[in-house]
Amino acid sequence: MRLLHTSDWHLGRAFHRVNLLGAQAGFIGHLVATVRERAVDAVVVSGDVYDRAVPPLAAVELFDTALHRLADLGVPTVMISGNHDSARRLGVGAGLIDRAGIHLRTEPAAAGTPVVLPDAHGDVAFYGLPYLEPALVKDEFAVDKAGHEAVLSAAMDRVRADLATRPPGTRSVVLAHAFVTGGQASDSERDITVGGVAAVPAGVFDGVDYVALGHLHGCQTLTERVRYSGSPLAYSFSEADHRKSMWLVDLDPAGAVTAERVDCPVPRPLARLRGTLEGLLADPALTRHEDAWVEATLTDPVRPADPMARLTERFPHTLSLVFAPERAPDDPQVSYARRLAGRSDQQIAQDFVAHVRGAAPDEREAAVLREAFDAVRADGAAREVAR
Repeated sequence: MRLLHTSDWHLGRAFHRVNLLGAQAGFIGHLVATVRERAVDAVVVSGDVYDRAVPPLAAVELFDTALHRLADLGVPTVMISGNHDSARRLGVGAGLIDRAGIHLRTEPAAAGTPVVLPDAHGDVAFYGLPYLEPALVKDEFAVDKAGHEAVLSAAMDRVRADLATRPPGTRSVVLAHAFVTGGQASDSERDITVGGVAAVPAGVFDGVDYVALGHLHGCQTLTERVRYSGSPLAYSFSEADHRKSMWLVDLDPAGAVTAERVDCPVPRPLARLRGTLEGLLADPALTRHEDAWVEATLTDPVRPADPMARLTERFPHTLSLVFAPERAPDDPQVSYARRLAGRSDQQIAQDFVAHVRGAAPDEREAAVLREAFDAVRADGAAREVAR
């Protein structure tokens, strides 16, 4: 069976205020053409179909168009909800849509109930594990501690239990939306840390033939059987070096996996430029970036006059301007934002306590802070679900 694995469409998302709906529509067209031209047997979409719980109408219309085009091909599609989606909203009409061969899996309770698709060599069972917010699903999975590894392990126990009841030789595919250990993150993914831990070990998914992951925006191979497709478009300048693609996966009769990357259309390349303003304007080596979306980091010791206006004369698609004068890290003039770069909310809060009190929080106090941040994030997730 030949699968096309994609995820993290984030329909409705902009790139530094640039509307990407046209580029997202171009990707949908590319996906449909790939399904048709490469004789794909099933499409899997591993979450974050939308960029937010209540997407704009234009994004919903594009999703509707995608569903119609996929259904018209007669090729089954299995989709799960991600941490950006409202599972309840995405799942509305799932029973009816199912009749058209589009299988939406947004209910955690259905993790062990597969979509079974046959081919010439037998059945392939597709198990959809939507994003599992630990605080909201721990009772469903009867786990004592609300953590990502605990709830995913419990969900996979259901998968393996169901698979054990299937005829011998049944192959299996799991769709999951999670941060798996070994994956490389970028700046455009929403933090899903719980209890100080965001990642789960790949071993959680042992026992199935292929794991189609979503959440991280870079295409990655964790093992031959566990892969991220990544997002089809870049959603932050941290993805400037990404090669955006989908996985074309072949499952042979014994469940062995071979995979090929299929490149996605690039609406405009990204470039991250760094140097003084005069240097960026004069450097002939930067000519190749003149048509790119540009993030420029200026290192001038003194902020130059009209930097954006001058930059856009050469780089008309400059979207982000950062000032980072070359100074020692302990220089008092280093900006607050630079000092906080790369630090988690937990680390920032602990640093604040140490600064105000003169001593870092002990283990008990750090645990209280961690629980507070987890409670706030879980409350936010619950509010999104209720919208």
